[in-house]
Amino acid sequence: MPTSRLNIQATSGKQYIYSFTEGGAEGDATMKNLLGGKGANLAEMANIGLPVPPGFTLSTEVCTYYYDHSQTYPEGLFEQDIPDALEKIETALGKKFGDPEDPLLVSVRSGARASMPGMMDTILNLGLNDTTVEGLAHRSGNPRFAWDCYRRFVQMYGDVVMDLKPQDSKHSDPFESILDEHKKKKGCSLDTQLDTDDLKAIVSAFKAAILERTGQEFPEDPHVQLQGAIGAVFGSWNNERAIVYRKLNHIPGYWGTACNVQAMVFGNMGDRSGTGVAFTRDAATGENIFYGEYLMNAQGEDVVAGTRTPLKIRHLQEEKPDIYQQLDCIRTRLEQHYRDMMDIEFTIENDRLFMLQCRVGKRTGLAAIRIAYDMCKEGLIDEKEALLRIEPDQLNQLLRPVFDQKEKDRAISEGRLLATGLNAGPGAATGSICFSARQAQEVKERGQLAILVRIETSPEDIEGMSLAEGILTERGGMTSHAALVARQMGKVCVAGCGELDIDYQKGEMRIEGTDIVLKEGDSISLDGTTGEVIQGEIKTRNPEVIEVLADKTLKPEDAPTWQIFDQVMQWADHYRTLKVRTNADQPEQAELAVTFGAEGIGLCRTEHMFFGGQRIDAMREMILADDIGDRQKALEKLLPYQRDDFYGLFKAMGSRPVTIRLLDPPLHEFLPQEDAEIEALAKKIGMAFHDVKTRIDNLHEFNPMLGLRGCRLGILHPEIPAMQVRAIIEAACIIKKEGHDIIPEIMVPLVSTVRELELTSEIIHKVARRVMAEQEIGVTYLVGTMIEVPRAALTSGDIAKAADFFSYGTNDLTQMGLGMSRDDSGQFLPVYQNYDIFPHNPFESLDQEGIGRLIKLSAKEGRSVKSDLKLGICGEHGGDPATIEFCHTTGINYVSCSPFRIPIARLAAARAAIG
Repeated sequence: MPTSRLNIQATSGKQYIYSFTEGGAEGDATMKNLLGGKGANLAEMANIGLPVPPGFTLSTEVCTYYYDHSQTYPEGLFEQDIPDALEKIETALGKKFGDPEDPLLVSVRSGARASMPGMMDTILNLGLNDTTVEGLAHRSGNPRFAWDCYRRFVQMYGDVVMDLKPQDSKHSDPFESILDEHKKKKGCSLDTQLDTDDLKAIVSAFKAAILERTGQEFPEDPHVQLQGAIGAVFGSWNNERAIVYRKLNHIPGYWGTACNVQAMVFGNMGDRSGTGVAFTRDAATGENIFYGEYLMNAQGEDVVAGTRTPLKIRHLQEEKPDIYQQLDCIRTRLEQHYRDMMDIEFTIENDRLFMLQCRVGKRTGLAAIRIAYDMCKEGLIDEKEALLRIEPDQLNQLLRPVFDQKEKDRAISEGRLLATGLNAGPGAATGSICFSARQAQEVKERGQLAILVRIETSPEDIEGMSLAEGILTERGGMTSHAALVARQMGKVCVAGCGELDIDYQKGEMRIEGTDIVLKEGDSISLDGTTGEVIQGEIKTRNPEVIEVLADKTLKPEDAPTWQIFDQVMQWADHYRTLKVRTNADQPEQAELAVTFGAEGIGLCRTEHMFFGGQRIDAMREMILADDIGDRQKALEKLLPYQRDDFYGLFKAMGSRPVTIRLLDPPLHEFLPQEDAEIEALAKKIGMAFHDVKTRIDNLHEFNPMLGLRGCRLGILHPEIPAMQVRAIIEAACIIKKEGHDIIPEIMVPLVSTVRELELTSEIIHKVARRVMAEQEIGVTYLVGTMIEVPRAALTSGDIAKAADFFSYGTNDLTQMGLGMSRDDSGQFLPVYQNYDIFPHNPFESLDQEGIGRLIKLSAKEGRSVKSDLKLGICGEHGGDPATIEFCHTTGINYVSCSPFRIPIARLAAARAAIG
């Protein structure tokens, strides 16, 4: 609980500011929604007695107010509340904000409730001007340090608040250009080699550049500086990179960000000072080791930006053993307190340690699973908590390809190993070199794979990083922006590859010490597990989990990653109540799905079975038949194919349920459209070209999706569903005779009225009875329907009278419910998401407020007629974790998804059950 309260509030009576100081704070870790993750954890660290510099947090409600009131602030915020909060810091430290003799300097940082590393802006050393810098120089006894702080502050403020940025990705940062120019003139390569006079000249040049490019003087008044910085933090919530990041990570715009103002401590005061970023466990692999980097005589941005190559945290044990021991104790204490892997930021000022930040650390999918597994085994968390620690989509990373070792070894033996950097994001990636986010986007639009190659990434690169297969940087460490964001996105990443010399303007990358020059568009391969960069493409192979489950080329006892994966899946299966089936049309797909844990087939699309070889010819012959006699002859050709298809599926699934959808799509999809193909078909089936062409033209529909398809086709031509039902029941009889108790579930598509289902059911039952009599064996089967038409959802009470089950076809239900084509919506959906019209793509994650409401109504009505009515979902949404949670709470019996999404669905179902 907080140990003190300041009651700092705007004149409206609402508290907008929360203070913290070592030993006590107004907030705590439970207040993330109000204080943001950073502010809540600063308060928590202060409450448990860690060495936290004092400060205060402007709540997320200030940000909300700011945007709701035309970018203005609550009354009295800057006139009374912030000065009062500053006074508390001044009292704690014995310094004054703006004092020319002993100035209090502060940092201003953003902090949303969801971690957004690098997306929003930070300003350090705020409060310096031409007068206070001399006071800082005098009090510290180190003029160079003071002017280094001033140089950094002017650069950050000019960039973040005054918007002095590069013109585009091919131009360098104007401040960095000035800095590089002075270093070149001095004949040095590092910032630390610049003396006081150099830094004074650089500050003057920075200010001149600001005035020249913006027409504004750099502000000298610290209070004006503070107001500008706070405004920039709130403004950064809606900058382009933050919007892209929020969209990628499903973070609502209305959450807003908090803003943290904190007393500065200095890692750049000399060799007894430094700064670092660390994780309490390895964020890439999950190994239980202290993992991080630091720099002496540096500020935090130096580590993250990668302008200097940092040292591994283990070297601190040799360089500063007392500090390392304190950090290691804090590492253990934070893990015990939060019961999770934590990301920490620290500063050493004259051999005194300060904690500037802690948050739950971003991690790869592999690390997430291992950390959850290990912490459960260590007794820090239980099985339920372990499952909640793993985001379902993180399992994707365990199923992605890795490089074929023989191919990789061959490439290295051929001299194609270009360089080795830091293995910041595991996995294998091959693609074309792209030196900017824009190039990556263009490559993806051409349907090719992209590797984003940057000197160092910045938040402006976020969209390119999301599109790229892998990320390669010349600078930066394991805690750099590139590494942090890549791990969160699950991207392959090699960082800090110092052997590279990247030139944006020339569009080329040279390899140090060689004559090798790679251009934009050239192919490279990244091994994010080893940090190797290899010229050209390398063949990939399946990862460990697939080799055990599907390929059977690796023994489980030789696969430690699979063993952890298997245990997590066992935990998930123990807690989930929702069944998980697969969408499969072929025995091979079904067998793969079973290895992933599928409990049945939720959707077999029979239309996929008619393509290839003589099947498609018979299908086309059936469609083009002039009368029922000719159509029946063609159907007789198709029958054995269909029977074999269903037998193969039943065999692969054992006694698991199999839902088979009768023929659904418009007939024109099976027919050729080009004259040459039509002529070839006419010859095959013995018809004149003109007759075939005319018949195809007559089948044309203005809106095929709403035309002659699904149950409508079967009602007009009952011989078509009759052939399919015969094939299903014959295959089921054969399987039953072989000792498998299969229960086919025959699904009627596109029903909108109960009468359509009744008429089709009559056909199904009539054929089934006849086949069972012929085979002299009885088979249990179910008849149900796909609810994909809004009218069917609204009249589910009537339809349930004729149905054994409902399966929600959310693809078409979404299209019809929204009046929006899935294929054409790409033109406007991104804009809709930017405006928060749809927080997610409704074709990827179910629109729960609209389409979900139809499903809830349908489920309620259906079960009011038949309490045991089986309900499933078989659209593409069946593998989406948010949709799965909706299905669990709605009382759906099962979800069905593609084979590779099954582990994700199993975990998501368990998390939904745990709550």
